[in-house]
Amino acid sequence: MDENKVLWEKAVAFHGHACGGLTIGYKAALYAMALLELTFSADEQVVCIAENDACGVDAIQVLLGCSIGKGNLLFHLRGKQAFSFYNRKTGGSVRLVLKPGPRGMTKQESFAHYQSLSPEEMFVVKPAIIALPEKARLFDSYVCDCCGETTGANWIRLVGGQTLCLDCCGSYDRFQV
Repeated sequence: MDENKVLWEKAVAFHGHACGGLTIGYKAALYAMALLELTFSADEQVVCIAENDACGVDAIQVLLGCSIGKGNLLFHLRGKQAFSFYNRKTGGSVRLVLKPGPRGMTKQESFAHYQSLSPEEMFVVKPAIIALPEKARLFDSYVCDCCGETTGANWIRLVGGQTLCLDCCGSYDRFQV
């Protein structure tokens, strides 16, 4: 069986169904693999910054091994079908932005449309606009003095001598009345 067909079937199984959105992420991942000489990332060698949290992100997880837990899948939510990919080994990076497609398509028409296009036809290739993020850090943990839940140090605030999580500390905004 064709390797790409196997990868597609894995993406569909992970996502739960085949759709136009999954196709977008699948073809973005294939294109990034070709442009940056990427393979499945066992650790943080490959990084993806997705500008959406839609279906396509699932295909990127399956094909490239980018995940939130490993720290190599990051979200810079802008509502765009755009993905920046980074190869830590080579220093290469690229931002793939979906070209505008026909408007008013049904879900079935959208799926057929994206399935019919090559990655080169689907995406504008641009330089990545966000610098390669540092590798994921490990933070010390603290127990919130209010709720008693353990929280990473970077999400703890000291308020009135208490160690508080973000949920318990409240927010500070001088413009709120």
